[in-house]
Amino acid sequence: MSVVRTYGGLGVALVRELSERGLQTFRVAEARGIATTLGIAQSYLPVLLHSLAGAGLVRRLKHGTYALAGITEGPRTHPFAVGEALVEPSAVSGWSALNHHGLTEQIPRTVTLTTPKKVVTPSMRGKAREGDATWTVGEDRFEFVTVVPHHFFGLEEVWMGDSKVKVLDRERALLDCFALPRRFGGLSEGLGILEAHMHELDLERLVKHALAYGKASVAKRLGWALEKAGASRKVLRPLRDLPINGYRPLDPTRPARGPMNSAWHVRENLASETTQ
Repeated sequence: MSVVRTYGGLGVALVRELSERGLQTFRVAEARGIATTLGIAQSYLPVLLHSLAGAGLVRRLKHGTYALAGITEGPRTHPFAVGEALVEPSAVSGWSALNHHGLTEQIPRTVTLTTPKKVVTPSMRGKAREGDATWTVGEDRFEFVTVVPHHFFGLEEVWMGDSKVKVLDRERALLDCFALPRRFGGLSEGLGILEAHMHELDLERLVKHALAYGKASVAKRLGWALEKAGASRKVLRPLRDLPINGYRPLDPTRPARGPMNSAWHVRENLASETTQ
């Protein structure tokens, strides 16, 4: 039996209206407003949404939040939009953001998002929290990285299909390679991106982001890399002038041995730099 016959066309009308309004992900409160214009009783809406989910026309993401499933006319809700709907505020980051900006050819199987909120996913309830929060919706897997609020910046809004989502901008996404190298398997990914995409980057914005991040070790690490990549003195000066006490390993994922660089206050412990 068709959905139209089963629900008297109300379900299809609701889904179509949500799609036409660009609500690829939506809350029950948003559906209520549309339901009223379509003559759907408020008391019937929860039953209708449950039935639509059972028919595969919408997907329940979490309590009170749904996504269009793409079975009707129109595109399937983009995974980036689904992830952002799961945790608010959040923004696409990590490998997902790097791939979106064309800075890496690696296609991540998991969508990574950064958020200033502490996230407890359904699978984590009642268990000890270890590592990042993960959430699976249908065939899509999401990973949420919690950061301190002042590291949640450098966001831009982009259209993915019919959905507008927040993504770390190109330079902010790259900065994470230097701020959180362990998430990328070491510093080599960030160095490779600089070498391959230097001409595409807004270096002044990258430096501004590094200073706003507020960790001198990150700024010095980035400055060293930019100098190696051929950045101008004007670009490097704010990073070089930033005060720092002592020396930091260039790559925190590697053993702390290798020559000291007094200009950047880093220990050059990359494989190609280390002599020991």
